[in-house]
Amino acid sequence: MSGAALAVVVVVVFFLALYLLQRYGDLWKQQRLVLFGTLLSWYLCFLIVFILPLDVSMAVYNQCNSNITNTTTATPTNPSSRSEANLSPFPSMSPPGKCEEPWTYIPNDTLEVFWRVVYWTSQFLTWLLLPFMQSYARSGAFSVVGKIKTALIENALYYGSYLLIFIALLIYVAVQLKWKLTLADLQTIGITAANTWGLFLLVLLLGYGLVEIPRSYWLSSSHNYVLSKSYFKVAKMATEKAEADEKLADVMEEVAGIHASVRQNHFLRKYVDIILTKCPTKYQEEMGINVEISRVDQNAPPTKRVLVKLHEKVVSAVQRHNQTQVQWSILLEQAFHLEDVAKSRNSSLRHFTHSFPLAHRGWIRRFIYTPTVEWFWECVLRQGLCRLLAVLLCLLSAAVIWSECTFFSTHPALSLFAVFIQLAEKWYNYHCIEMVCFVGILFMCVCVYSTVFRIRFFNYYYLVPHHQTDAYSLLFSGMLFCRLTPPLCLNFLGMIHMDSAISHKNRVQTSYTSIMGSMQLLSFISDGFYIYYPMLVLLLCFATYYNLGSRCLNLLGFHQYITDDDLISDLVDEGRELIKRERRKRQRAEDGENRRWAWRERYGVDGATGRNRAGYTELKDNQKEPVTKIKKSVVTFTRRNEKAGEQQTGLLQEDSSDDESPNRRSTAGSYLTLSPPVKGVFDDV
Repeated sequence: MSGAALAVVVVVVFFLALYLLQRYGDLWKQQRLVLFGTLLSWYLCFLIVFILPLDVSMAVYNQCNSNITNTTTATPTNPSSRSEANLSPFPSMSPPGKCEEPWTYIPNDTLEVFWRVVYWTSQFLTWLLLPFMQSYARSGAFSVVGKIKTALIENALYYGSYLLIFIALLIYVAVQLKWKLTLADLQTIGITAANTWGLFLLVLLLGYGLVEIPRSYWLSSSHNYVLSKSYFKVAKMATEKAEADEKLADVMEEVAGIHASVRQNHFLRKYVDIILTKCPTKYQEEMGINVEISRVDQNAPPTKRVLVKLHEKVVSAVQRHNQTQVQWSILLEQAFHLEDVAKSRNSSLRHFTHSFPLAHRGWIRRFIYTPTVEWFWECVLRQGLCRLLAVLLCLLSAAVIWSECTFFSTHPALSLFAVFIQLAEKWYNYHCIEMVCFVGILFMCVCVYSTVFRIRFFNYYYLVPHHQTDAYSLLFSGMLFCRLTPPLCLNFLGMIHMDSAISHKNRVQTSYTSIMGSMQLLSFISDGFYIYYPMLVLLLCFATYYNLGSRCLNLLGFHQYITDDDLISDLVDEGRELIKRERRKRQRAEDGENRRWAWRERYGVDGATGRNRAGYTELKDNQKEPVTKIKKSVVTFTRRNEKAGEQQTGLLQEDSSDDESPNRRSTAGSYLTLSPPVKGVFDDV
């Protein structure tokens, strides 16, 4: 199995990172450089998480070999060795004559090279390349040179602040060592500074996730809570959608003014055309891109700097508009589904009923996920499974909180993860060691990463699913992952007493710890900050449990869902009314589609021939001309109003001839009328 486990993990983690990137980013429309940087950063961070348990089992195996070597070379009557062995609360059994290799055995040289490549590549991405790519992707410049110039100017202050911190730490260490610094010492200083910054943010995110994730699963078992929160999200999203539409309209108005002021022969015209290509099609048609610019009194043409800022505003406004449109549709579907669940729970029939069955057709729902199976899952099983999962996650959270507050104690070992590892190490049970490490570090990563995916900084950073995340947010998430993952893994190694800088135990270290260097150069960090700062997670968990952060945000005007707030109750009622309105609109469209589908099933003809939806028939003689006119009118109407329903399209088909008379005769000889049809007139046809 030498290297096989490493190869399997490398491939599996790559597809995991690619799936997440496909879910949040757009693989076909976004810049290839942005996608590559984000994918590489996520991929390297996930690799660290999945390979670290294998590194721990290899450290236990190397410790076994070291014990055999020490046993054969040391005298059995040495009192010092006996006293050291008695200090361990879980003394290891006498090692066998030959240590059994773990099933995930990886050569030590391969593992060390792997860690160096992964760690230093991720640090290069997070501190140098990704910040530059962020500014480059957000820049509104029209050329590559202009984008690079803008990115360098924006990152000058960013790089300068970190350079000052590094110089301060360098001077401190140089004074302690009497100016005897080596290249390894400089490397250790840089690693320590990066891990300190990451640990500071890590504890904040971890304290939120340890409480919020179990609580979210427990509350999701309450259908009334989930439905009320859905109404709240709908009301909040309606406001954001209106603001995004208004902002887009303002920006498009500004673009229209510049479009009219810059003539075709002006040297800035090519930049205006680039901006126009980024505008939605509806606004492009209104501004008359494909027609000659009207000869009117025009304002003075803008400068290139104004066009650069306008280009950036257009890209941001269009992106935000598309995000709100997609999120609005998703929230509507979720709210409709939750209301259907409430109706099905109160029904005596064990059959799930959808309000809009046309949207839930397919062979999967017909043969596998049938209405009966869906009823049992939504109304019976889902609630119990969510509560069971919430209890398990709550136990894991309690174990992590206890271990974070007690991992500094090595004699006796109080950290639960350290106790489990030592018990498994006593029997050289590599499967148990890897399982405990994998579950522990994976749960901590889920708590931290889920918080990264949930947080939102004033639309400045916001990860939106369904391919709606912009380039800046994708790159920013890659930066956070690369900065949070190394200190998270180092913190977990300290929890299981595998980091000698914290546990002060004389034992074989993991390959991951060896590349970090000796933290004793900065003793106030290794003996103080790394040990006592993680205890702050307990205080943050209490603050999250009592929703102190959400209440503070509500006071500042950023609404968060809290059940005992009057303003939130008003938003819930507003969302309920919005859902009722959207349901009526959707129901009318669904009824029209059902009538058309029934007509096609009954007579086997389309709505454009034989009989239209208004209830009139067309004669067969000279039929080609009126049909052609109707189709042309439908196309024109659809282009002008893309959101219009098919009922409006049908009305336009009736009104495709002359608008002056309500009753008129078509060229084929049939009379067209706008009056509603009489039921049963053509039933015998």
